[in-house]
Amino acid sequence: MDATLLWVQLAAAAGIILFAATFMAGSADVIAIRTGLGRTFIGVVMLATATSLPELGTGVSSIVWLDEPDLAAGDAFGSNVFNLLIIGLLDFFWRNGPLLNRVSAGAVLIAGLGVLVIGLAAASIFLHQELDFASGSFISPLSIVILAAFVASMWILYKSEQGNEDTSDEPEPDTSMQRAFVVYGASATTVVVAAIWLANVGDGLAEELSLERSFVGTQFLALSTSLPELAASIAAIRIGAPELAISNVLGSNLFNMGFILFVDDVVYTDGAVWEVVASVHIFTALVAMLMTAVVIIALVTQGRGRPGRFFTFEAAMLVGLYLGGSALIFQLT
Repeated sequence: MDATLLWVQLAAAAGIILFAATFMAGSADVIAIRTGLGRTFIGVVMLATATSLPELGTGVSSIVWLDEPDLAAGDAFGSNVFNLLIIGLLDFFWRNGPLLNRVSAGAVLIAGLGVLVIGLAAASIFLHQELDFASGSFISPLSIVILAAFVASMWILYKSEQGNEDTSDEPEPDTSMQRAFVVYGASATTVVVAAIWLANVGDGLAEELSLERSFVGTQFLALSTSLPELAASIAAIRIGAPELAISNVLGSNLFNMGFILFVDDVVYTDGAVWEVVASVHIFTALVAMLMTAVVIIALVTQGRGRPGRFFTFEAAMLVGLYLGGSALIFQLT
């Protein structure tokens, strides 16, 4: 297929995802207020899950239909890095001091659990490829460990947020709970369909441009499938809910590593998926862990001001790490 047509399809699928994600943010905020569960917990459980559906759809379709597990892994690991870049980009547009000053310390827990699960995923690649761990197993025992860590993380976040965030003083939303759930479900379904389309476009671009699947997944697909996080986070900022925006981004990384990669291993039927993906994803994971550390430091040192009119130190570092990491990934693939 002609490369121009592939780029047009990529832009069209990305546009659909952006459109649907704006509705997800609004419906998630309504649910957070009406249930009283708080924006941090809803941001992780509902909004992050929904905005991570493109990575799930892309990963499964890349493996089942295209037989390209490296495309799936590159999308999941690359999305982590792009999600963290979103925090830096949001900070550039936030004019009421550093953005992370407006987020509660509960986000530190989400970020810390994210580092744990990303580290487990990177270790899984290393152990399977360098130490021949559990060779030939249908599902890697490490995938089960990662899923267990993800489930435990959700339980820890739920317990930690009980009673910590009060939404009783928020104005009553006009939208009913039933309508919010309907909008949430419809927009999430739209995102999944567009994600399946993206997987086919990404494979076509890899063929047309003679690029490695790992790089296409880490860059083109990861950027496209992270558009829901970007759109939903911008929408959350616009309605004055930075807590929802940050918990969405950090929670998406938990979902990418803890659930999506587990599903990828389940649907890959020729052994453990960790055995066949490129080892460059370990480097991508390390970049994501370093970027998360920058976010954690910013969260625990609240009270800072802006050293410049348009940036903070953490925003500049997140953008710099993303650009530097992307350049190195291109060299390594």
